[in-house]
Order: sequence, then C-alpha cells, then structure tokens
Amino acid sequence: MVILFDQYNLPEDIFKIIFATEQQEIVAKMLLKYMWQNSGEIGKTEMGVFATRLDAGEAVIQEKGKSPLQPEMRLSYNKKQFYDRILTPMRGMGMIEYDLYKKTYRVSDRFNKMMIKVGLMWLRELERKGKS
Repeated sequence: MVILFDQYNLPEDIFKIIFATEQQEIVAKMLLKYMWQNSGEIGKTEMGVFATRLDAGEAVIQEKGKSPLQPEMRLSYNKKQFYDRILTPMRGMGMIEYDLYKKTYRVSDRFNKMMIKVGLMWLRELERKGKS
C-alpha cells in the first residue's frame, strides 16, 4: 500500500493518512475497537463474523440517543472489500499481525517499527549522497 501525505497538512488522525475514503477510516477504527474490546486479539472465526456483520449492514456506528433526532446509525461494507481494502493493507503495513499457529489476529506495533526503518533508510540515503 502506498501512503501519500503532505508534511505541512498532516492530519491528527492516522487513519486519514492511511485510508483513501472516510468509510474505510470508519471501518478500520471499528475493527481496532472490536479487537481492543477482545484484549487486542481475535480469532479467524471472529474476524469472519465481524466481516459478515459489516456485509449484512448490522454494524452500528452510532448508538441510538435519547432524542428522536439521534437515531441509530448502521454501516454496510462489502465483505470482500473489507478483506482487500482494510484488513490486508493493515496486515501488510504491520498494524495487525496474523499468527498462523494460533489462527488469531493481533494488534501490532510493527507499523511503528517500519516507519522508523523507513526514516533511517532516508537518513542513509542522505549521507550517501552527501559524501559523493
């Protein structure tokens, strides 16, 4: 996945940098919230249930308020697109990792480590070009 950002207009929300649409941001936040509610780790079956609930339009993004002006809001997101545009990129970037042995998905800090590595690669490039 390619991340493009403007250093002078960097949003506060990491999801606005990583995902192209607001709907993708919402779904990614929902996934992480769901994972944190389950100690930061969910099984393969639970991930499938999450994706199926999104596909069926059963995912609640805003609870019903006390006022009739605050209705419950639900979100529908295609299951295949969830795997292709949300979960796979998050795994590829190191935000979520999959344990093949336990068959679980876990929130990971590898994304941070990779961003540090990219920054160090840039510093090495600067040093190499400066010495020639």
